[in-house]
Amino acid sequence: MTRIINNLFEISDRYEALFVDLWGCVHDGVKALPDAVTALQAYRKGGGKVILVTNSPRPRDGVIKQLVHFGVPDDAWDDIATSGDSARSAMYLGMVGNKVWHLGPPSDKHFFDPIDILNDPADITRVDLDDAEGIVCTGPFDTMADPADLRPQLLLAKQKGLKLLCANPDIVVDRGGVREWCAGAVAALYTEMGGESLYFGKPHPPIYDLARRRLSALGIEVGNSDILAIGDGAHTDISGAMGEDIDSLFIAGGLAAQETGTDVQPDPEALNRYLEKEMSSPTYTIGHLR
Repeated sequence: MTRIINNLFEISDRYEALFVDLWGCVHDGVKALPDAVTALQAYRKGGGKVILVTNSPRPRDGVIKQLVHFGVPDDAWDDIATSGDSARSAMYLGMVGNKVWHLGPPSDKHFFDPIDILNDPADITRVDLDDAEGIVCTGPFDTMADPADLRPQLLLAKQKGLKLLCANPDIVVDRGGVREWCAGAVAALYTEMGGESLYFGKPHPPIYDLARRRLSALGIEVGNSDILAIGDGAHTDISGAMGEDIDSLFIAGGLAAQETGTDVQPDPEALNRYLEKEMSSPTYTIGHLR
């Protein structure tokens, strides 16, 4: 059974590094969450390292610009591992072919920026679906529309035998209280229709490999028992931590605030019902990161 804590400081001295989710934990898609920022700053002042591990389809530099816009100071983190960077590496290795159909909003165009961490990246060209060898999905075209609206295009893609590279496994996010669909919802639908989806963000291993490389680049080599994963997604952050055999802190006041009865702190009975239903076992739980 998960242990409900009141603040990060209660447990932080047990860990040398944190893998911290962004959306719903450090910002709400509109602005920084001040208590979370203060907690991370205090942890770093005590010598701990913070790797932001996000299912954002954006490259690292794009996330940094977003953090500045939201008001998240750079002394609250050490480095960033994004689902976008993990997925970009896979794309430039040619995992879904050279000619790809981009399923996503125009704002994600930087996903296709040149990559400099591979010796011989594939030559990637964006084409129409009819000419595509694979799909790169950074999200639905319209984040407020039902992903089922994409069934006709996905059916054609399945008939062509195209693989779908999912740059963000999240199903939904809450942007300032408004729920939006993410690429994970499209990938799940494609899989349900019989297509093949490839995932590179939480809870899948590639993004944790990237996070560990980011940590190693800081000169920090630690074991699993020295890392704490923090996030509000039972099927992404917590499931991923369980798969990596690292401890986790579940933020109940994020995506599951209603189900867990969370205002300041979760209702213990509602929390346990939710975790049991989702078959999730976080080491610790808190209402909001602080």
